[in-house]
Amino acid sequence: MNRSQHVVGSGLVFAVGILVTWISFTQQPAQAFLFPRLIATVFVVLAGWTFGKAVMGLSKVGNGVSAAMFLNMLPGLIVMVVYLFWGAGALGFYTATALAFFVLLSIYDPAPHDEPRTWVSRAVITAGFVAVMYGLFSELLNVYTPKEILF
Repeated sequence: MNRSQHVVGSGLVFAVGILVTWISFTQQPAQAFLFPRLIATVFVVLAGWTFGKAVMGLSKVGNGVSAAMFLNMLPGLIVMVVYLFWGAGALGFYTATALAFFVLLSIYDPAPHDEPRTWVSRAVITAGFVAVMYGLFSELLNVYTPKEILF
């Protein structure tokens, strides 16, 4: 990856960060966007820092993403796109999160797929993850999540 690719890539991420931050600060009710505002602000600061370092030539530039690495990431990207654009709204935040996490865990977990023990392990890990997400978002931070079919 050459320097201009790094500048363009980090510039695009910074632009998305600015857009997301602007959206989070202009939406109502304000209480519903408190947590997204915090995350968006941290994101845009870090993205701006990375972009600034790229423009000044102070960042270490790697080799980029190889075709093999992209193909390894592709199933996860597909799951993420389905989750973001359909799952969370259609199934409810926690149901879609559990399903997406279980699918991702099943795709990337190196444990054998022909042993029932590994499927039980994946289900327990998924349940623990969703329990932590629920405790963090609903109970601790009082974040509004999409509520649809299940919860």
